[in-house]
Amino acid sequence: MCNVIYEDNQILVVVKPKNIPVQKDISEDIDLLTQLKEYLVKKYNKPGQAYLGLVHRLDRRTGGVMVFAKTSKSAGRLCEQIKTDDFQKTYFAVIQGCPRLKQSTLINYLKKDEKNNLVKICTQYEDGAKEAILNYKVLETLGEKSLVKINLQTGRSHQIRVQFANIGCPVINDVKYGNPSQKGNMALWATIISFNHPVSHEKLTFKVSPEIDDKAWKDFNLDKYL
Repeated sequence: MCNVIYEDNQILVVVKPKNIPVQKDISEDIDLLTQLKEYLVKKYNKPGQAYLGLVHRLDRRTGGVMVFAKTSKSAGRLCEQIKTDDFQKTYFAVIQGCPRLKQSTLINYLKKDEKNNLVKICTQYEDGAKEAILNYKVLETLGEKSLVKINLQTGRSHQIRVQFANIGCPVINDVKYGNPSQKGNMALWATIISFNHPVSHEKLTFKVSPEIDDKAWKDFNLDKYL
C-alpha cells in the first residue's frame, strides 16, 4: 500500500511507488487506483466500491506525489485547474550528461504509438501531434550525471523522458528512451504538486523527496533543493 500523506473529505494525496501502474493496464498487475479504492472501502466500511477520481497520471516507472479526488465535484474542479495551469507539477530527474543550457524551456510536438506504448518527436502537422512544453533548471552536475528540476507546462505521456532524450540527455535508467543496457529504477520523481483545494480554495503544496536509496540519486543533496 502506498503512503497517504494527506486526506480530507474531498481529496487524497499519496506517494505513488515506482514500478506500479496508476490504473489497470494490459499487464493486469495490481494498480494504484484499485489499491486506494480498497483502502477507502476498508477505512470507512463502505458498502460496494468507493469513488475515487483520477485527475492526473504518472508513468508506471515514475514514483512521487499524486492527488486523487474523493468526489466527482472535486475531480471536475481539479481537472479544470490542470487545463488553466493552476495545477503545478514539479519533477526531479537525474539525466545523462548536462544540457548545453543550464536553464531553458523545451518545446516539441509529440505523437504516441498506442500499440507499442512509444512516444516520438514529430512535426506539428502530423495527425495526433500534441505540443509538449517544459521548463528545466540544472541544479547540480557530478561527473557524467546532472540533477535537474523540471516544471511541466503540459502533461503529455512520457514527455520528460522523450524531450530530454531528444537533447542527448536521457533520464538515467530509462531503458525505453535512453540506454537499454542500464539497470535499476528510473531516476524520475514527481516531487512537488501545488493546487487550490477544490472546495476551500486554499493553496496547497505537497513535497516528497525522491527515494535516495536508489543509486542514481544518492550522490546529490536533494533536501537542499526542496
